[in-house]
Amino acid sequence: MKTRQLFIFLFVLTQTVGFAQSAKSVNPAAAGFDVAGSDARAVQIADQVMAAMGGRKAWDNTHLIAWNFFGSRRLIWDKWSGTVRVDNLKDDQTVILNVNNDKGRVFRQGAEVTDADSVAKYVKQGKAAWINDSYWLVMPFKLKDSGVTLKYLGEETTQDGKPADVLQLTFKSVGNTPDNKYKIWVDKKTHLVWQWAYFPKFTDEQPRFTLPWIDYQKHGGILLSGERGDRDLTDIMVFTGLPGEVFSDFARPDLNRYPQAK
Repeated sequence: MKTRQLFIFLFVLTQTVGFAQSAKSVNPAAAGFDVAGSDARAVQIADQVMAAMGGRKAWDNTHLIAWNFFGSRRLIWDKWSGTVRVDNLKDDQTVILNVNNDKGRVFRQGAEVTDADSVAKYVKQGKAAWINDSYWLVMPFKLKDSGVTLKYLGEETTQDGKPADVLQLTFKSVGNTPDNKYKIWVDKKTHLVWQWAYFPKFTDEQPRFTLPWIDYQKHGGILLSGERGDRDLTDIMVFTGLPGEVFSDFARPDLNRYPQAK
């Protein structure tokens, strides 16, 4: 009887310690991350990626990020408030919105759009652009996001010959394209994402593309990569603060005037 009681005590103690350690994780998963469906090894690698990119604290402390997406859009994202400015670089359109409440303003063809249905339409487009464009920039920080399932696929070599651990990333009812699937190669030495492949549907056997994820640069406290083969992200900047008019004035700001985060 005493042996059984001791076993129960030790089991409860182990579970309690394990829970406490999980609660104190330096990279806690977002609410809704598919813990049960994810592989422990994949989760461990995701935590290594976060650490290699600068760490969870540095990511949480990152305030404002700007970048140019393929020369077609420039985005400025206030990560803390959810406010995003999307300047279409190929025509005269700017959308300033909050991705948390889908409220925003729109400037097109020299004037602010005031029709409610039109504003809602362009704000929706602006949010879709932010979802897509930010994933191309900050995906490694989002491996344990809500709705994500991570699987470990084993070891492979990247296109440039680096040994890598390979993760599969799928989604459960989140985002605009929940059927997407990604295959991600994580450099075994640096623990940085070094390559990715995109599958429009989970059932697809062949990816639509496989591209590098290289040329990491330090921006404030984090690393960001813009090199995607023939689809580069450019003008990547991180700021600790920007004037309020960046998110209120439709005149396009010259971000080079403002000091970047160190």
